[in-house]
Amino acid sequence: MKIILNTFILICIGIGTCVAQNNNKNKLWYNAPAADWNEALPLGNGRLGAMVFGNPVNENIQLNENTLWAGGPHRNDNAAAKTSLSEIRTLLFDKKYTEAHRLADKDFISKKSHGMPYETVGNLRLNFENHDNFSNYHRELDIENAVNTTTYTVGDVNYKREIFTSFTDQVIVIKLSASENGKISFSASMDRPKPAMVSISTEDNNILKMTGLSSDRISKRIKDGTPTKGQVEFESRLKILQEGGKTSAKAEHLVVSRANSVTLFISIATNFVNYQDISADPHKRAADYIAKAENKAYHQLLKDHTAFYQKYFKRVELDLGVTDSINNTTDVRIKEFSTGNDPALAALYFQFGRYLLISSSQPGGQPGNLQGLWCNQLTPPWKSAYTVNINTQMNYWPAEVTNLSEMHEPLIQMVRELSEAGKETAEVMYGADGWVTHHNTDLWRIAGPVDGATWGMWPTGGTWLSQHLWEKFMFNGDLEYLRSVYPAMKGASEFCLSFLTEEPDNGWLIMLPTISPEHGPKGRDKGVNIEAGTTMDNQLVYDILTKTIAAAKLLDVDSNLIPKMEVALSKLPPMQVGKYNQLQEWMEDLDDPEDKHRHVSHLYGLYPSNLISPYRNSELFEGAKNTLIQRGDPSTGWSMNWKINLWARLLDGNHAYKLMGDQIKLVGRPDSPKGGGTYANMLDAHPPFQIDGNFGFTSGLTEMLVQSHDGAIHLIPALPDVWKDGRVKGLRARGGFEITNLEWENGEIVKAVIKSNLGGNLRIRAYNKLILEGGKMLKTALGTNSNTFYSVPEIKQPLVSKEAKLEGVTLKKSYLFDIETKVGEEIILVGK
Repeated sequence: MKIILNTFILICIGIGTCVAQNNNKNKLWYNAPAADWNEALPLGNGRLGAMVFGNPVNENIQLNENTLWAGGPHRNDNAAAKTSLSEIRTLLFDKKYTEAHRLADKDFISKKSHGMPYETVGNLRLNFENHDNFSNYHRELDIENAVNTTTYTVGDVNYKREIFTSFTDQVIVIKLSASENGKISFSASMDRPKPAMVSISTEDNNILKMTGLSSDRISKRIKDGTPTKGQVEFESRLKILQEGGKTSAKAEHLVVSRANSVTLFISIATNFVNYQDISADPHKRAADYIAKAENKAYHQLLKDHTAFYQKYFKRVELDLGVTDSINNTTDVRIKEFSTGNDPALAALYFQFGRYLLISSSQPGGQPGNLQGLWCNQLTPPWKSAYTVNINTQMNYWPAEVTNLSEMHEPLIQMVRELSEAGKETAEVMYGADGWVTHHNTDLWRIAGPVDGATWGMWPTGGTWLSQHLWEKFMFNGDLEYLRSVYPAMKGASEFCLSFLTEEPDNGWLIMLPTISPEHGPKGRDKGVNIEAGTTMDNQLVYDILTKTIAAAKLLDVDSNLIPKMEVALSKLPPMQVGKYNQLQEWMEDLDDPEDKHRHVSHLYGLYPSNLISPYRNSELFEGAKNTLIQRGDPSTGWSMNWKINLWARLLDGNHAYKLMGDQIKLVGRPDSPKGGGTYANMLDAHPPFQIDGNFGFTSGLTEMLVQSHDGAIHLIPALPDVWKDGRVKGLRARGGFEITNLEWENGEIVKAVIKSNLGGNLRIRAYNKLILEGGKMLKTALGTNSNTFYSVPEIKQPLVSKEAKLEGVTLKKSYLFDIETKVGEEIILVGK
């Protein structure tokens, strides 16, 4: 009997642990309210954003709407550039870099606008009576349901708050409940850093509204300039529906007394229609949202919201294992990650990135900016704008691979719009065909260079953004989609053809003037980054010309343009390996092996592009690896997470995991280390907060598990030793393939199920042998993959410095298999 009882107790303990672990798998949770904004929890529906502090006494819900930006429709081209273009090119060929920099600052950088900042709507504040002495506190963000919950006890009464930003009804919904009737009493108010009008609605005494106008904006860099007037009108409305008790209006507050339960609806709208049109009626929009939502029962609002969200979120599951760490609060787990063993936190961080992408980027809306959707200032760091020399692109690295293709749409639409706005910029500034965007843009789709030549004299922002148009096609194979984005791809290529200039020493065609983003060679005057041709530009131009040629052939258009692009491709500079065995960042061998700069722009060719491969050009591969080693691991935010992706592409899972540990360290508290890492709410600290680091982590972990850029689908290509056993479902690969199940044990694949949505040849690379379920042997792959989605670039042999001493690349043995698939077919593979 004793043995049976002990066994029963052990089983119960085991079940209890499993239940707790299962409940915490996709939750961020804490035992104290947020101490500041960097501990508040983010909610969003692509348009509306909320940061919830979870304070029982003085709740603050900071609000955003993704079209509330400073300024209004405007342009920022500098027409003086066209007359100075020839002169600046001559200066650069004569190596007069400081003089070229000064000329660029004078005649190329905008004199009108340096971009508008994204702005907070303000705050909803709920002040509760007699809740100071609370206990049993718990707050959580359930990213499987996109709901925030706060619970606590005051006296003998248990209180609960549920908050979500409804995807389906376009309002923020708050449900307040208590375990006893008549126990909910509070006042509600709204405010904003900039003066706004707060009043009780004349239509309904249960509605509080705040109206205002976005800020005027003038850059400190523009002397004697005229501000860009704030033209975005907004209205934020709060409606309260209580059961029991009463709601009354008092000055600029709504007061709820002795209610049993309360439902609050927050609606926000602006007059924004598109980047050229601000003619909408924000009052009507905001009022209509609430009028529709309040007719639904709370449970129906929640059900509709969750079903919509889970349609995306549940496409991917990840299990890397579970340890007892999962039972700690999220801030403790973050603090202990690098010194402990918490694989479930890496999985949560991955899924949190997917949650943030779903929540900040929905079809028909704006793309996620530097802070995604969440911003509590009027002048946030870097304007919380779109920095397109990596940050905006990084936001969307997880979109296709983690099965969130729909979330990619806002970026695709922004590129379409920039191709319209940037056409005038190309003509006015450079007398060039096609379209151009430099390193930064905003809601108004400015395309001229901003912030000074040190950062802004980079004409290939649109070239990089256009890669996303083709990348999406690589996953969906939809020719109608490709037809819709082809004009933007073509325009980006036409700009390159117009702008490319022959350099005198080798006859290469280069982009000029330009920079390697935010970085310059050692020995130049401070801030002088301007150059004649950079490796990253060469890679970007190669990619867009190659992809536009492929698109034109698929669509059977522009046969007269294809030869021009092919000629230009043949004259682009090759990538070069310098005297320190590094991939050169510039045409000349100017790299400094002691340089630890955060930007590694010339490694674009390794990731996110596929120009550098261990299986096709080992010298470039080794050069890229040496560059990354020389730059070092220490970094912040987006840079740290880019390096995770790069080390995954270098097939070194242990190094990628080491960087994950550097990223998942708790910062932002008095006893925290300084520098980059992760805030308690799991948002990336650059510092301050930038969301690209979160997205870069998610894409980096994906690259460790599945890669499909190098002629095959490579399964667990960069698996770290700590994840010996695991499973993932739902990741996507190029060519319309979906990995519906991938399981590994002791570092080897035991099962892989791959669905073919487009048909065609399925080529698999793996480190252990695989067979078809049922025992049938697989065909060994030879030669080029016949599936056109897996064509790889034909790169010129690199130029290698005579001083370089490359050691050669040692690769883990792998196996290549070919399987011909039909549309809709599932292939089941097992480890041999």
